[in-house]
Amino acid sequence: MLIEMGARAVRVSVALVDQVRTADLARPTPCAGWTLRDLLAHMTAQHHGFAAASRGEEELDVWQPRDLGEDPAGAYRAAAGHVLEAFAGAVVAEFPLPELGVTVPAERAISFHFIDYVVHAWDVARTLGVAVEFEADLLDAALPVAEAVPGGQVRTAPGAPFAPEVAWPGDGRLDRIVAMLGRSPAWPD
Repeated sequence: MLIEMGARAVRVSVALVDQVRTADLARPTPCAGWTLRDLLAHMTAQHHGFAAASRGEEELDVWQPRDLGEDPAGAYRAAAGHVLEAFAGAVVAEFPLPELGVTVPAERAISFHFIDYVVHAWDVARTLGVAVEFEADLLDAALPVAEAVPGGQVRTAPGAPFAPEVAWPGDGRLDRIVAMLGRSPAWPD
């Protein structure tokens, strides 16, 4: 189920990234200190890294952002296709995540990827000033994953995947998810 939900979130992110134009690449994003180009490079690298991890590969270099070339949206689309293909095939029981220095059960690693692409799709949409829509069942699946992300000091460490939770009085599930994972639903506020 998580693989299918993750694939849906990735496809939403691809549709959003396909709207990116060259002039948009320098825009700031909800990810502090990152331009849209930086975010796309990160997202592309994460797809390559998770695809490699699904095959049991432990090399750290595949997780590193790389130059997206003249067609960043095309590079992203190709990386998204690569991870979706990898997840649809046989996956190892445990994924090595060299960025974090851990090996985790496949289902847990796939949940990490899933929540990343719900949040990163939101990041791209906000950066472009467009709406992002997820179906209710996808947000229902994403909410407990977001709730399971550890909080506390781990969120303030250099390179932490998520910032500390942001207080948010709203009741929308996507707003609640992004606030739990350190983004202000009102960005840019």
